Amino acid sequence: MKRTHLPLNGLRVLDAAARHLSFTRAADELAVTPAAVGQQIRALEDMLGVVLFRRTPKGLELTPETEGALDALRQGFLKFEEAVQEMQSGQSSNALAIAAPRDISDAWLMPRLADYGRANPEISFTLIAADTALDFTEANLDLALTLTDGPDEHEGVALGDPLYVTVEAANDGATGWIEWPGSMVDCDDGSVRVADGGLAIAAAAKGLGRANVPLMLAQPALDAGLVRQVAEPVQESKGYWLIAPAPQWRQKKVKALVAALTAH
Repeated sequence: MKRTHLPLNGLRVLDAAARHLSFTRAADELAVTPAAVGQQIRALEDMLGVVLFRRTPKGLELTPETEGALDALRQGFLKFEEAVQEMQSGQSSNALAIAAPRDISDAWLMPRLADYGRANPEISFTLIAADTALDFTEANLDLALTLTDGPDEHEGVALGDPLYVTVEAANDGATGWIEWPGSMVDCDDGSVRVADGGLAIAAAAKGLGRANVPLMLAQPALDAGLVRQVAEPVQESKGYWLIAPAPQWRQKKVKALVAALTAH
């Protein structure tokens, strides 16, 4: 059913003016000028084809048309407020859906989500393995962690500097390269090809070659002594970002989680 266009601004002004029986006091409530209130009322009268107020020496009086409509108008505004509160209630829900590549999820994200969950036991997480950011609406996502050179059309924050490091087995000076889609070195002649950076690190740890991977991804394996660093980290164009469309990014639950994940 096609809905009639509602002049919501004018109706809001009408409600205030009817309560105060004064354009000046209505203007004070709405933080506009009395002239702006008068202009809105005149435009509403022209649109509706009725007179809404009588101007008398004692001030404004409501016409029968206005008096007859006010109760329904105010009930309508209450329904609008209830609808807005219902939409906002999702921001206070305790469920968060997050997409991330499996390798960085295992190495970095899940340990931090575990810490956050212990501090906020009411929170529940849905984790989706994704090498690229999914359609947020279709997947009902709140947040994504992705390897990229920026947030593009989304809101986002970089997780530190985009540093890459070359690693190899801790006890073996392997010379061949392990190829994976995110590598920042030419690995066309690599003897081993894997699907992601996590597998590249695992292959390097087994002595299958050297892997060029994000430092953030490699840090747990370096700390555990599974691999060793071949050279100093190099800053590249791509790094890990937390991203989301603006509506999801503005949610209180997302803001709180992003703040926790980016805290140093």
